[in-house]
Amino acid sequence: MDGVPADVSGIRDISAQLVFHYRANGDITDAGFAPDRMAEINLRYAEDMFACVRGLNPAPPTSERKPTERMVGCCRDHTVLFLALARAKGIPARARVGFASYFTPGWYLDHVIAEVWDGAERRWRLVEPQVGDGFVAESDSTVLDVLDVPRDRFVVGPQAWAMCRSGAADPERFVVAPDLDLPFLRSWSYLAHNLVFDLAALAKHEMILWDGWGLIDTIEPPDDATRDRLDSLAKRLLEPSLTVDDIEAEFAAEALRVPPVVSSSSPVAESSVMVTLR
Repeated sequence: MDGVPADVSGIRDISAQLVFHYRANGDITDAGFAPDRMAEINLRYAEDMFACVRGLNPAPPTSERKPTERMVGCCRDHTVLFLALARAKGIPARARVGFASYFTPGWYLDHVIAEVWDGAERRWRLVEPQVGDGFVAESDSTVLDVLDVPRDRFVVGPQAWAMCRSGAADPERFVVAPDLDLPFLRSWSYLAHNLVFDLAALAKHEMILWDGWGLIDTIEPPDDATRDRLDSLAKRLLEPSLTVDDIEAEFAAEALRVPPVVSSSSPVAESSVMVTLR
């Protein structure tokens, strides 16, 4: 870590080139990866991710890497590595789970990015650890500010839920990907998923996106009682006066808190498995 810069921009540049997205870049074998490397998408902890990257190329994380010298992963993994580097340098940072509008026109896609505390401006600032600097949004051909992503370009889970519940947005436009026509990966099911995942992230549990527990350990859409419960959660998390104690109070609920054992339905596994967390 000695050569890692102690600034958000430098750390973001590093995190953007440590991971090769397992879906966004097409079939990984077309880029020279062995098929069995898809298993890397299930790496859960930052130390294991860094060990994987170091095993592929022992050079410092600041070094340029060929695609095959990067870990196979997703947006969550870019963000976890960004958080580990930022926290190691004393920068307050946390993950946010929600939906990005800058990838596919007309759609809000499941995404995880970082949030850092800007002490000078006294606010949390969204940072995009996955895409390269100068990324041009397909939705409107504008350059995305990767160090201060506008709140209408990345919508956090509580805001997405509230927008759809109020009728301000169409829940059918919130998906993992437009071509994944599975009911539990879109609309109300996934809005509930990302709301609960965002609570966990605020409580420093950066879960793998195919984990399941408590209220969201199901493929069924939320019923009326669950929607009312999530209305209350979203409202609380959107309050400007939200504190760490408030987050912990919400996270303490049995149906929401991450338990010692979670289910995991990896895209590369034939069936769901139970995983014991550290």
